[in-house]
Amino acid sequence: MEGARPGGAPPGAGSFPPLFPPGLHGIYGECRRLYPEQPNPLQVTAILKYWLGGPDPLDYVSMYRNLGNPALNVPEHWHYVSFGLSDLYGDNRVHEFTGTDGPSGFGFELTFRLKRETGESAPPTWPAELMQGLARYVFQSENTFCSGDHVSWHSPLDNSESRIQHMLLTEDPQMQPVQTPFGVVTFLQIVGVCTEELHAAQQWNGQGILELLRTVPVAGGPWLITDMRRGETIFEIDPHLQERVDKGIETDGSNLSGVSAKCAWDDLSRPPEDDEDSRSICIGTQPRRLSGKDTEQIRETLRRGLEINSKPVLPPINAQRQNGLNYDRAPSRKDSLESESSAAIIPHELIRTRQLESVHLKFNQESGALIPLCLRGRLLHGRHFTYKSITGDTAITFVSTGVEGAFATEEHPYAAHGPWLQILLTEEFVERMLEDLEDLTSPEEFKLPKEYSWPEKKLKVSILPDAVFDNPLP
Repeated sequence: MEGARPGGAPPGAGSFPPLFPPGLHGIYGECRRLYPEQPNPLQVTAILKYWLGGPDPLDYVSMYRNLGNPALNVPEHWHYVSFGLSDLYGDNRVHEFTGTDGPSGFGFELTFRLKRETGESAPPTWPAELMQGLARYVFQSENTFCSGDHVSWHSPLDNSESRIQHMLLTEDPQMQPVQTPFGVVTFLQIVGVCTEELHAAQQWNGQGILELLRTVPVAGGPWLITDMRRGETIFEIDPHLQERVDKGIETDGSNLSGVSAKCAWDDLSRPPEDDEDSRSICIGTQPRRLSGKDTEQIRETLRRGLEINSKPVLPPINAQRQNGLNYDRAPSRKDSLESESSAAIIPHELIRTRQLESVHLKFNQESGALIPLCLRGRLLHGRHFTYKSITGDTAITFVSTGVEGAFATEEHPYAAHGPWLQILLTEEFVERMLEDLEDLTSPEEFKLPKEYSWPEKKLKVSILPDAVFDNPLP
């Protein structure tokens, strides 16, 4: 990408000549409504446009100076707006034109509000790189974002020593949806959060944590402005907020219904060499491909709240993140889905469901740390939780008693269809597992590998180093 330069719109955009792209015209008009005194803001632009083979999906990122609102205790800040996730041109060069009634392109653009530091005369450009990284994920996976979604980034957003290392997404508080000739564009704002706040969003829900952030001025305030110098979490600033989260988890459970993860499972019912019907799904083997029906059913379980794990899933945004992998998706655009639909697990005419007597589950440390969330926030509330492997078709779905459409039952709690395993856990067993897995919530004291076993249930869980999944044995 080029560096920042003046030029919030192409020359002559103030009069909107015929050659000015109509989609760009619509977004720029909304920016002009908010910032009439800044017709030519600083702008970061792709050196080689995406539609010409360049690596950056966003054509532009405009950067505005927002004076805030002292009456609402909103500080002065920099406001970043992307151009390119929506259809700017309408000629199919990037996005397929599908009419004016639906979404334009992916249906949204990203924004970001960064607190302006004292004496800062120009906006930092790193947020533009961050937005390009998120845009690459959307373009390559064809998964859109929704308000309340979260992104695990595992690194300070500005590559400093900041505690702000992850993101939540919400509606921009000032920008209104725009109707363009190519469809509707909404504006989703990136909100930087600490690890503890991300975990709270996973265990409860993103919208609940966003509401808490709005009540703490130094942590975002009403406009959810990111301060990269914030050194305390909202729970350190106001310990009572943790009580609200705990009560929310107890009352509502978790909205996180699935994660893309490093995981695998083995069928211990038969020797590994007996692979006549692919009973053994092992690290290092080539699993049978999922059928189209199974794939769609798993996608239904991976609804809004899907964990986007930056290291294996998000594409790189700089030279230090060159090993990103993409989550395998079908070639069609998919919206982020609601997590609590009654159709979360849809019964299908499955071609061969296998009942297993004994199974061995394998997770890396990050995925394993979410097992207590799966048990406490999902299964104890009568819900389901799915781990989908980022390296293949393997999937593991935990279900509670009474989940409709599950092919695991109390009589046969371990059931598989190809490489997709379902495990049914009773409430009594969940409570016991939570006690036995308590140390998973203290990763700083955790040494790998770690194994848990319930012989009478014929279930074993192993937490293994990442290298086991990154470099499987041949």
